[in-house]
Amino acid sequence: MAPQGDPILEVRDLVKHFPLTQGIVMKRQIGAIKAVDGVSFDLRRGETLGVVGESGCGKSTLAKLLMALEKPTSGSVKVNGELVDVHRGSNLKRFRRNIQMVMQDPYTSLNPRMTVGDIIGEPYEIHTEVAPKGDRRKKVQDLLEVVGLNPDHINRYPHQFSGGQRQRIGIARGLALQPEIIICDEPVSALDVSIQAQVINLLERLQSEFGLAYIFIAHDLSVVRHISDRVAVMYLGKIVEIGKDTEIYDKPSHPYTQALLSAVPVPNPEGRETRERIILQGDPPSPANPPSGCRFRTRCWKAQEICAVEEPLLQIRPGTDHESACHFAEVHDVVHAS
Repeated sequence: MAPQGDPILEVRDLVKHFPLTQGIVMKRQIGAIKAVDGVSFDLRRGETLGVVGESGCGKSTLAKLLMALEKPTSGSVKVNGELVDVHRGSNLKRFRRNIQMVMQDPYTSLNPRMTVGDIIGEPYEIHTEVAPKGDRRKKVQDLLEVVGLNPDHINRYPHQFSGGQRQRIGIARGLALQPEIIICDEPVSALDVSIQAQVINLLERLQSEFGLAYIFIAHDLSVVRHISDRVAVMYLGKIVEIGKDTEIYDKPSHPYTQALLSAVPVPNPEGRETRERIILQGDPPSPANPPSGCRFRTRCWKAQEICAVEEPLLQIRPGTDHESACHFAEVHDVVHAS
């Protein structure tokens, strides 16, 4: 589905710092873990924004901030033009109807003591206005059918389903309240490759049918390319490059993005032998003490003195057609280098 109209989700300069404290009785703050440190983007109805990056770069913390499960240190999140952090009580409950999440692990995210019908129908206990009690069983069965499961299995328990089926149950639960935005936090990383394709195709069909907007968080860049309209690359709490999927995959301009793409598996054995492979040196710095200037400079082969002094802004650079946070951004197609 093509993105439509004005942004449904607006994120501006979003920051989340977790305090580091010392002492047991008299605690004092000695620092902060900068999990998310100035993230901005828009999301339109019917659009999928893929978010990629190494473990620990802040992807899941970003998801929690968007869901209002964590309170931001600063910055703002707007849904349909309304600020999220001003909502309290019933207003916050109304907001949460509109933005739901599909979890990473399709087993631990489902209560093993509850039937599938109770799991999918639980949101109706909180948001009673969506489905009166007499209609709930029929609505749950309809949701099971929408995600490709047998409605007659409404009384089964999670352990009686396969991994892919359990993830479909999680998706059905996310659809129960008819949200406009769904945050998918690595929804296929725990599934077999063949099942991954089925779940991705299901998400695309649901997006087309219901006009959903997705934030799709993943490690697998091949999966992200398949489902995303735009891609944001995160490193140490910041977005270092963002653009359309074709721009990011065919014309990457940030060194970190180029290194990530060079590690994507190539199905052609000949291409594997001739392609360029970029090996990053060292480990990512601690988010409690990120480098000055450009955060990627300690692992970057292009780093110069200005990189330690001046933080590069996320903007369109000369010779590129999308935003990149690098002083020396330069398009280099590592995927098709062979």
